[in-house]
Amino acid sequence: MPIPLLNSIASWLLKKRIHQIELFLKYPAEVQTELLNQLLTTSQNTLYGKEYEFSTIRTYEIFRERVPVNTYETIEPMIERARRGEQNIFWPSPIKWFAKSSGTTNAKSKFIPVSNEALEDCHFKAGKDMLSLYFNNNEDSRLFNGKSLRLGGSKELYEDNDTFFGDLSAIIIDNLPFWAEMSSTPSHKVSLMSEWETKMQAIINETIHENVTSLAGVPSWMLVLLNQLLEETGKDHLFEVWENLEVYFHGGVNFSPYIDQYKRILPKDDFKYYEIYNASEGFFAIQDRNHSEELLLMLDYGIFYEFIEMSTYNTEHQKVVPLWEVEMGKNYAIMITTNAGLWRYCVGDTVRFTSTNPYRIKVTGRTKHFINAFGEELIIENAEMALKKACKETGADIVDYTAAPIFMNDREKGGHEWLIEFKTMPNDVNIFRNVLDETLKSLNSDYEAKRYNNMTLNAPKIHVACKNLFHDWLKLKGKLGGQHKVPRLSNQRNYIDEMLTLDKERQLQM
Repeated sequence: MPIPLLNSIASWLLKKRIHQIELFLKYPAEVQTELLNQLLTTSQNTLYGKEYEFSTIRTYEIFRERVPVNTYETIEPMIERARRGEQNIFWPSPIKWFAKSSGTTNAKSKFIPVSNEALEDCHFKAGKDMLSLYFNNNEDSRLFNGKSLRLGGSKELYEDNDTFFGDLSAIIIDNLPFWAEMSSTPSHKVSLMSEWETKMQAIINETIHENVTSLAGVPSWMLVLLNQLLEETGKDHLFEVWENLEVYFHGGVNFSPYIDQYKRILPKDDFKYYEIYNASEGFFAIQDRNHSEELLLMLDYGIFYEFIEMSTYNTEHQKVVPLWEVEMGKNYAIMITTNAGLWRYCVGDTVRFTSTNPYRIKVTGRTKHFINAFGEELIIENAEMALKKACKETGADIVDYTAAPIFMNDREKGGHEWLIEFKTMPNDVNIFRNVLDETLKSLNSDYEAKRYNNMTLNAPKIHVACKNLFHDWLKLKGKLGGQHKVPRLSNQRNYIDEMLTLDKERQLQM
């Protein structure tokens, strides 16, 4: 089939989906309630469904009262049984895929069940919706005249007791429909290569002569790939390599620290950036408008949403609300019930609603990735807005960073310690620190109160990391590439102390 004709047919089919999206935009509570009822009915004869008598649950209120809130630790025994091949435990259809979570740097891995329904009605449907929303906003797009460069995980799939586990992106690539495989690059074989640094070179070799019209992947790793490609080709920017490139679909980490670096290698005002929000547990939200920083929560992917007010999180007064009771401006932890058998499962992410008609969100951080050693409640959203301003005012670019508390010692006050690897150094590190500190005060009243006259917190301490420190640390952990991320904020010092020790060793070797 000629590519222009394929582009026309694909864009027509994708636009038809917009009418279905409009249904949940108009009736969000009804769509979510009906979905919950379907999930309960479908699973009523599973072991979990019988234990909590799903067949007699008629309302959301009964569901909330009867079914417990779960973390991975509470459901791990059931998942291990399923991984050994036992079926009908928490979902009725056979589950043979398990996404090995790479969203944590802990030694202990999570294995998230992925059902056929989750693949078809969530992950693949979301991939089509991402394109539908983009085409709806960009009528003259020629996306399908070329291919999408996808940058997935670096793990192979491993067979284990007649079940399979691996990085979610590897599972998705291994099950892609033919139309998605035809319109993507690199090849299936290269996409699933396990050794990250060899894979990067293979991707460059295979894609450099393709007509790439879009990019898709995690910003940090994509930037490494694109910079390496420019270095090898001697080109100044990516349009000298792929002249028809028009959009970058990104997710996995906050884009703010990277946007200026991307604009330098993609120097066109009309180039589009579209954010997505997906995880091993499901695909949750998609940017639905050009040049927006908000994500539309997708309500018909087989995921029923609940939210925990972070001010009550993990307390005896923990407050859980359904979608139709959320309020704008509050910070919530996401809890999901899914078509892969996760029941009232805490994902570990936090969001803030920017709109409730329709329901749009911004991802604000992780329930475990924050600093609150002194009551300052510093979250990722605060940190990355402050770092962005500090970079802008000092001409700096950041590769990666981590931060942790300096705990009080005898009469010494506490503080925050930042380890930052710069691509471009700030013209003055002290000014960078001061802008960071002052911006955090303006964004977070709790931080400001603790910093007032250095009463509780001293000024932040900045360490400049040696080149490739975070890359080397991830490599030592066996977590190079794909969806793996450096823990940006931690309430403990274990991560930063490891990295500071490694940094000292690297500095001595120089």
